[in-house]
Amino acid sequence: MDSIMSSPLASSVPSISSDDEDGASTVSSATTTTTPSQSLSNVCILEEIKAIIDPKVDNTRLCKEPVLPAIPKSVDIQPLSSDAATPDNWIPRDERMIRLTGKHPCNTEAPLSTLFNAGFLTPQNLFYVRNHGDVPCIQKDAAISWRLRVHGLVENELDISVSELKQLFEVVTLPVTLVCAGNRRKEQNVVSKGLGFNWGAAGVSTGLFTGVYLADILAYCKPKRPFYASYPLDTVSGRARHVIFEGADQLPNGRYGTSQKLSLAADRNRGMLLAWGLNGEDLMPDHGYPLRLIVPGQIGGRMVKWLTRIEVSDTESQHHLHFFDNKMLPTQVSADQARLEKKWWYDPKYIINELNVNAAICSPAHNESVAADTQTIVFQGYAYAGGGRRVSRVEITLDDGKTWSLADITYSEDLYRAHPVEQHAYYGTLDLSVTDNCFCWCFWRLEVKLQSLIDRNVSFVALRATDDALNTMPRDMYWNATSMMNSWWFRVAVHQGSDGRVRFEHPTLAGNVGGGWMQRTKDDGQDPRFARFGGHGIALKSNRLTVPAETETQDVLVDPSLISHIITEENFAQHSNSASSPWFIVNGHVYDGGRFLADHPGGADSIRLVAGEDATDDFMAIHSMDAKKMMPSFHLGKLVETSQLNIASVESEDDDQSKPFLHPKKWKLTRLISKKTISPDSRIFRFALSREDEVLGLPVGQHIYLRVTNKTTGEVIQRMYTPYSGNMQRGFLDILIKVYFPKAATESTTAFAGGRMTMLLENAESESEDLTMELKGPFGHFTYLGAGFVEWPASGQKLKIKNYVMIAGGSGITPIWSTLKAIADEYTDGEEMPQIWLIYGNRTKADVLLYEELLQLGAKLDGHLHVRHVLSGEINSTATLQSFSCGRIDLEFLRESIPSPPSNEPLDTLALVCGPKPMEASISASLKDLGWNLDKHVVLF
Repeated sequence: MDSIMSSPLASSVPSISSDDEDGASTVSSATTTTTPSQSLSNVCILEEIKAIIDPKVDNTRLCKEPVLPAIPKSVDIQPLSSDAATPDNWIPRDERMIRLTGKHPCNTEAPLSTLFNAGFLTPQNLFYVRNHGDVPCIQKDAAISWRLRVHGLVENELDISVSELKQLFEVVTLPVTLVCAGNRRKEQNVVSKGLGFNWGAAGVSTGLFTGVYLADILAYCKPKRPFYASYPLDTVSGRARHVIFEGADQLPNGRYGTSQKLSLAADRNRGMLLAWGLNGEDLMPDHGYPLRLIVPGQIGGRMVKWLTRIEVSDTESQHHLHFFDNKMLPTQVSADQARLEKKWWYDPKYIINELNVNAAICSPAHNESVAADTQTIVFQGYAYAGGGRRVSRVEITLDDGKTWSLADITYSEDLYRAHPVEQHAYYGTLDLSVTDNCFCWCFWRLEVKLQSLIDRNVSFVALRATDDALNTMPRDMYWNATSMMNSWWFRVAVHQGSDGRVRFEHPTLAGNVGGGWMQRTKDDGQDPRFARFGGHGIALKSNRLTVPAETETQDVLVDPSLISHIITEENFAQHSNSASSPWFIVNGHVYDGGRFLADHPGGADSIRLVAGEDATDDFMAIHSMDAKKMMPSFHLGKLVETSQLNIASVESEDDDQSKPFLHPKKWKLTRLISKKTISPDSRIFRFALSREDEVLGLPVGQHIYLRVTNKTTGEVIQRMYTPYSGNMQRGFLDILIKVYFPKAATESTTAFAGGRMTMLLENAESESEDLTMELKGPFGHFTYLGAGFVEWPASGQKLKIKNYVMIAGGSGITPIWSTLKAIADEYTDGEEMPQIWLIYGNRTKADVLLYEELLQLGAKLDGHLHVRHVLSGEINSTATLQSFSCGRIDLEFLRESIPSPPSNEPLDTLALVCGPKPMEASISASLKDLGWNLDKHVVLF
């Protein structure tokens, strides 16, 4: 076809400037190379979980090998404010990742363009995440002592650590593409909502996984396989036929587990690994630290994370999610039917193991546009197959399948066949020359003359891939109740605007946001599976939906007998934070989540996290129709219309000058009025309240949320902080913030653009009109009431505290400081004053905040404040720093530095702890060993 030209990977093509996935983009006619970039980096595990690589050993040969794909390096990411109220609040995560299931559990994928541009190897921080519940919080000490048990029908049972695995078995590394069975699910959900949430086309990632072969472990353990010639195989018990895997994650229906057939697991050529490393670093918590199963060529749901146990058995796994997940049911079975009729889930015919062949167009991105005089447009993307099969061809059609053109394919995986690596200090053996199996995605590319698209009135470009077993992507969608394994042709619509520009529109966008040509066709009342394209846009057939469609009306969700029952704002507020009976709102009606806490598939925390909130968007996007039909049994009534979560009352309070500035249910406008430098990377930012005489309304020990919106880009960033200023100041509040500055690239790391929020504040001008700044609060569970009294709900009463142990790390000093300052402000000579032991941990002297202020408080409190600074990093000069120690805040340090735990009633001693989550976890464990009651005696901010 004359409109399509084959070409090398690097050539003269339009340069593309892309925004976020749902934003518009433009293309100029400049010449550039659009080969996927290999420059993005992955992240370190956690502050206290270091890489396995011995720093004394040269591990750079593989990374610098010019013929091999570049290995992503570490970048700095932090725990996100969006996770603050969840059990995962300690986990660093990349804020670019798209959330697919609300607050918790974490299920994310990268923006499609970001994933593709990262190149063949995906940085860990951009790897898709599929979690079913809380991520097990496994610290370094626990990881070192982590044990894997291999038992069951084996001659030699095994109980072994990760370090012992490395010593006993050959260490190998394999490049493997991981794919969620739900990849591209949203396209099916647009047609009719199934049982799963809205994956886009980025539920796929590739990395170098380091570990040991599962086959080697099984050979060592020797599965018992006696031969019974006179019996059918399926009736023989006691004969090893399956290998069962179990993780450490605790879920409502037991731990996550699944199984493989022994014949496959014992085959080295299948490449199944017990892996501890990804791209030369420890696995991140979301990806299974410290040990996980990797099953090349199969869906991600078979690759158990946080692996604790392997059992060789005569039967398949009996874990709940082995049956009730990762099944592709017949298309005739609706989502409601699948929930009601359990027989479908136990039928082995419908289990999903191997991946199907699939592909996507990643560039041009959604809503990307090019000028009409652009010479050439380049279509690029990924393709993959399952079971070790190779993608043999990728084709594009401009005329709905009448004719096809072949794309150029790059198999980066083959570089490890041509240039094997052996006896590497970290990766061990990386040699694919011994196998013909293909376990990775490939990248494809095709150049098209843009004018030919215009001249031929092309309205969509469709993509299909075929593997070497001649499996190919189908023209039509195979809708199924779980919306899994969606692999119909990937179609991108082409639109020509009145200005002559040509715009490209993808079928859907990941997550709960709208957009894409499929949703537009459905909104027009048509079936997007059978849309007909024509005339620089989408023209529709009259095909109506034939898959059972959902009637998402309020009638489905409510109990008719309660539809007129009114729930008052006061009544709703009483249950907003109830742990046993949390209430929430969907479409203006109130529901009692307490009745479903024990049975909710996402766990009780998924309900508690939306207590007191309007959960309409997340609920409607995630839940299937059968879940919605359960809602009447939890329905309580309609929230009084004049309330709507305090909106009306808040508006009236804006004019009430007796009320404080903060409100927990409404964002209040503020503005940056000044900033003060107190260290090379720390600032005190001052924000104005509504009036000069207005009080903030923040109890001592509690926190606020700061939200900043860039009016130019639309970017919104939100973080939780504890103000530096007390509640006595009027008209303003001060927040002490550490600024994360950009870092230039080095030989071992890539460039870091700096913290999004902190750099925005650092570069902001006072009274800037480019930014909208808002505050909301207070939030928190501990309050210093004054006169020595605190409110600590865990104790069930107000307490008079005589002794405090305060332990802080880094910027975690701020809530400690606010409490300490409030106590000191009340102190006068001769007045009863509590004894306070303050331990403040940092890496270096330069990282210490409020050092002079703490010295001044110590002098004022005259022997009642005992400060110890602990530095974990190297320091060149310590002469000017008093009361310091080098090392870490560990068990022995605490044993020597703080008083004994409280043993008296009423409680008069309390520990306050704030710092990075790994530090908090470590200190909590040490305090527990010292006899402190963590629930009663320890406040974790």
